[in-house]
Amino acid sequence: MREFWVSSGHHLTRRTEGGGLLVTDELLLAYLARPELVPPPEACDAERALHAALLADPRRAVSPAEIEALADPDARENWGFMTAFRDRLAAAPTVEAAYLDLVRRGAGAVPPLFLNQLVHLILRNALDGVDDPYVLRAAELFYRPQRASRHEGALLLADAEVIEAREAERPRSPLLAMFGEGGEPDLDVLDDGNAWTYWSRSDAHTMALNLGSNPKSRAGLARAVEAFVRHLLHETVSVEPVAEMRDADWRWFTGLDAEATRIGNALWRGEAPGQDEIERVLALFRLTFADTSRVEPSVGSRPVYLILAMTADRLVRVKPQNLVTGLPLVEGARAA
Repeated sequence: MREFWVSSGHHLTRRTEGGGLLVTDELLLAYLARPELVPPPEACDAERALHAALLADPRRAVSPAEIEALADPDARENWGFMTAFRDRLAAAPTVEAAYLDLVRRGAGAVPPLFLNQLVHLILRNALDGVDDPYVLRAAELFYRPQRASRHEGALLLADAEVIEAREAERPRSPLLAMFGEGGEPDLDVLDDGNAWTYWSRSDAHTMALNLGSNPKSRAGLARAVEAFVRHLLHETVSVEPVAEMRDADWRWFTGLDAEATRIGNALWRGEAPGQDEIERVLALFRLTFADTSRVEPSVGSRPVYLILAMTADRLVRVKPQNLVTGLPLVEGARAA
């Protein structure tokens, strides 16, 4: 079995009989190694003592007074976020259950970065054994923001953080140059000829995805959605890319990001989309449930349309939690 996404931390967890991931001490300790929490040389004694105590016992209770005793206000904020998140995580039977709880009951002050890390870990578990690089690269959209661009007629998605780093290194170089001749040698567009290289660079995020003109990329995203829904909600769904919504009696949609939700809501109200909004829609999918017994009666066996869009500044920020809260299910699903 090929390894991928080592940075997800899946090697720090153990799988339960139900298929979920245990919240282990090793996983909790990994958060203590984050640069925001490792005491800097100028840290006060209270901060050093707190960090050392949690290294010895990552589940140790932390009182508000201990955090208030930290001299650095940034440290107080970081430790407040981390301990609140740790408490929610440690209280859950699995990582998957913790994520569902955060999504359904509210994440509070938990930073989006921590939610993305949970999605990364959950998807690594859900996709274990998958040997299709198109599925895995498309699944990166769930936890890594992307930058959209058009090059030679193709709609490309590249990791936003990687692109920002390239732009910082070469501020005068246009974004498109990174996808064509003269671009960075380690940023390739995934295709059948180089797909084999994904395994050695899956944590580097240096492969762009041709979402516009390569059907395998859209199919890969469809398979990733199916796996995510099946793993978290225990619902078998079929997802297929569609070119347009030819359905006068459509009953439900789910936006895969905030921009897609805004556009979908406008369509639901009967508003005609402008050309700018049409161009922001990057992909459409049709989702159907294998078992409709838990689907809202108003939807029944009718398809659910999934919309993926980009913002005005060409960013794609998928919100996977919308697949938890935005599908027409009549009751909450149990966690893995």
